[in-house]
Order: sequence, then structure tokens, then C-alpha cells
Amino acid sequence: MTKNTIPKNKPALIVVDVQASFPARPYYVADDVPAFLIAQNKLINGFIHAGAPVVRVFHVEESGPFSFASGLVRPFDGLMDFVPAYTVEKRSHSAFTGTPLAAWLISQGITRVTVCGIRTEQCCETTTRDASERGYLVDYVTEATLTFPMTHANGRVFSAAEIRERTELVLAHRFAEIVSVDEALARI
Repeated sequence: MTKNTIPKNKPALIVVDVQASFPARPYYVADDVPAFLIAQNKLINGFIHAGAPVVRVFHVEESGPFSFASGLVRPFDGLMDFVPAYTVEKRSHSAFTGTPLAAWLISQGITRVTVCGIRTEQCCETTTRDASERGYLVDYVTEATLTFPMTHANGRVFSAAEIRERTELVLAHRFAEIVSVDEALARI
């Protein structure tokens, strides 16, 4: 009988919804896009060069800018060109719900996932929580996530920075470790 040789923390990068659909949405604000793309591309490039798999996730809907008919379910402009190890098309907030992602990660011996993408508090956070509940070690790279200002029912506008901060608050040490791009790359 052979001993299991899968590394304990074998990682994969999950790039959530970094797609051209977002600029077509009315809430889209491009202010943070340049810094986001620098961080996102550095993270993807680092995983690829380390030989760790990169999973691309696309959000798909029946109509609108997230539909295949829109032509916008494709990589976000400015995202580096890369060949993903696996591609997921999801129809819910979590990249795991209703997709074969968990089965693929298991088949690859992946035990740690690094989450990045668009939107910080929505699909990235939900994917992070779901991954944690499924037993994965999760690194959440806030600087490689993008979101947009939101208005509360009471009229208060929360900036993208405030939303990122809140997401870190609720995820840290419960569902994920909050790490920088450099820290995520050092963990590969």
C-alpha cells in the first residue's frame, strides 16, 4: 500500500467573475480598475509560473450583460491572457453551487484555495464562505478583488474601500486568511 503523497496545502487560484459583463452594469465605476488589474495579473502570473492551477469562473445569466448572447461573458479587458486549468460557468453567487468545481478540486488533490475577482462582497465572499464550509483552507486576496460603491436603504453610500474593509472583517479568521498578493504567492 502506498502512502498518500498529496501535499497538505496544495493550492489553486480561483479567479471569480473577472469578465467583461461588469462595465455594462449601471453601478460600474472604473476608479479602482487599474490597481485591481495589476494585483490580479500579478497573482495569476505567479500561480502559473509556480505550476499551480488557475481556475476561471464566469457568471452566466439567461439575459442581459451576463448572458452568452451579450458577447460579454469573456475575460475582462486588461486581464492577462492565460489558459485556465479549469473553467466554471456558474449561475449563483458561489463558484461551488451547481457546478463541478468541488469534484475537480478533489480530483486534483487541492486542499487550499486562493480567492480573487469581482465583486468583493458578493461572489468572491460567497465563494470563500462556501469553500471554507467544504473544508478548504482559504486565502482571500482583497487587493485582487474589485467592487463598486453601494447605497444602503437609509441613503448612506458605502465606498468600495469600506465594502472591502467590511468583507475582510467578516471573513478573517472565520472563513479565510486575508492575505496580500505577495503573501498569497509565498504560500504556493
